[in-house]
Amino acid sequence: MRRKLIVLLCALTSLPLLPSYGQDAGVSGEQAFNNSCRTCHTVKDGDNRAGPNLHNIVGRKAGSVTNFRYSEAMKSSDIVWDERTLLRFIEDPEAVVSGNGMKPYTGVRSAEDRTRIVAFLKSSGK
Repeated sequence: MRRKLIVLLCALTSLPLLPSYGQDAGVSGEQAFNNSCRTCHTVKDGDNRAGPNLHNIVGRKAGSVTNFRYSEAMKSSDIVWDERTLLRFIEDPEAVVSGNGMKPYTGVRSAEDRTRIVAFLKSSGK
């Protein structure tokens, strides 16, 4: 009986170390990007699609990729992309730059996914 109790206690104390099934804890930044952004964007330098490439986006002025037709709202936004602005934009693009031209995209609701996407974008320019 005592041995069974010890095994049970060991098992119970190990539970927080087990993966949380049913949660998206295993989603990488690249996967989150692919799920939410890849339809229109890539991180490959010079590879513009329906949206501009996002290679080296951190520190770049909004609307400045050559050979891409931006909305007037994006070109005149005076935004320089940083982590904070990207997080807000990915959550709700229209609230950050009204008339940005990204319809029907309405944003990523998951704060965790937004954080993963920005981390991926920051690492993709290196």
